[in-house]
Amino acid sequence: MYALNFYSSVFAEQLRQGRKTATIRLGDKRDKYREGQIVWVTVGRRFGERQKIFCAVIDRTEYKQVKDLTPREIERDHPELRRHEDLLEFLSSIYGRPVTLEDWVTVVHFSPVRE
Repeated sequence: MYALNFYSSVFAEQLRQGRKTATIRLGDKRDKYREGQIVWVTVGRRFGERQKIFCAVIDRTEYKQVKDLTPREIERDHPELRRHEDLLEFLSSIYGRPVTLEDWVTVVHFSPVRE
């Protein structure tokens, strides 16, 4: 089983509340995250302990340039953001390199699977 992991614990509450329902990942992740796939949604550091938040189903994956992201997609990834400029700053901090409007990303839309 794959995991959709989020490094920041800030996202844990957003995930639990259903405010975060997508993730924007740099590069082409369509082979890793396929529509209909069941994944664990987790929070924690890479190579460290992680907390399972819930299981989810991948609803849709889209591969596009950052400049083509809609404000709604940005909000679904990061509920406090709406503008491309804010998203670029956030992604650059996550990936440790400048991210531009020309970069390609995968938008992974997911829904919780409740037990």
